[in-house]
Amino acid sequence: MSSHFQIPKTQKAAIVESNDAPLRVVSDHPVKQPGELAPGECLVRLDCSGVCHTDLHARKGDWPVPAKLPLIGGHEGVGIVVAVGAHTQDSPVKLGDRVGIKWLAYSCLDCEPCRKGIEQSCEKGKYSGFTVDGTFSQYVVSYVNHVTPIPSSLPSDEAASILCAGVTVYRAIKYSNTHIGDWIVLPGAGGGLGHLAVQYAVAMGLRVVAIDTGAEKKNLCTKLGAEAWVDFKETKDLVGDIKAATGGKGAHAAVVTAATGAAYAQAIDYLRPGGTLMVVGLPAQAKLSADIFFTVIKSINIVGSYVGNRQDAREALDIAARGKVKCFFESKPLSALSEVYEGLEQGKIVGRVVLNMTD
Repeated sequence: MSSHFQIPKTQKAAIVESNDAPLRVVSDHPVKQPGELAPGECLVRLDCSGVCHTDLHARKGDWPVPAKLPLIGGHEGVGIVVAVGAHTQDSPVKLGDRVGIKWLAYSCLDCEPCRKGIEQSCEKGKYSGFTVDGTFSQYVVSYVNHVTPIPSSLPSDEAASILCAGVTVYRAIKYSNTHIGDWIVLPGAGGGLGHLAVQYAVAMGLRVVAIDTGAEKKNLCTKLGAEAWVDFKETKDLVGDIKAATGGKGAHAAVVTAATGAAYAQAIDYLRPGGTLMVVGLPAQAKLSADIFFTVIKSINIVGSYVGNRQDAREALDIAARGKVKCFFESKPLSALSEVYEGLEQGKIVGRVVLNMTD
């Protein structure tokens, strides 16, 4: 089905041909045509795409699991459905719908992880911008059962980063065993995931200790509702500062979005008895180090949290659409992607970057 839309034969796209080759932005990459779509597939004309730290790992190839090559990265795309594969039955989306493309491009919906609500760990999962081409292009092929409807009140560029960064931290906080009034520590609070985590935590009635570095990130976290701030480069006793901020007992939970092993190692020390460590950030090369003795006698919970399922995505978007969470981002053209990667690697990006695909 492809009525009303003119679909070009070629498009602009950012392509990683190999991990050590320069990123190439081309204008003649083929667009999959409606007649080539398989049942269940849809073609989305993208308005924009967020840029995630995961995209940098895919570009560098430094994770234990390699991305496919050549690769079009990106997994925070928002756009319009312009075609649906023939013989697609009971499609939940139709032509003209505005939808989001997430990290999880496809899951089988029938394996044990899918049936238990962790479809993001599907045995047959496909991942946007990693195992299948993603959203650093003007058109992308995705799957009707996995694209996410975007609330009408939420602008596309504001919705983009909610699709990964927002969903990821929302689910982690949701499963952190916290209650209204509890303290939650957010390492990396001024970054792309972290600044959204501050807002979701505040919206859920939690008290936030933000950890990051620099005056700009401190100002952002404070403005977003963090009650306490610890600069990890300036403090002489990070654990002591967190305990002091939380009445001497430590935090009830920590959601670690920082991509460093050290951020995890410290968490066991500043969590109070019964506290929960949510493991979210994915360093390229690091081990989860926890003092076994104190993990046991403090009854600490350590929980891995991997993006979110389709319901988590709808909930995260709904909260943002109601004005409780706002992504702070800078808009750039697709041609700026290489410099965005440099900023991510150096830790200089405050908030998020969203690429405009209509330029």
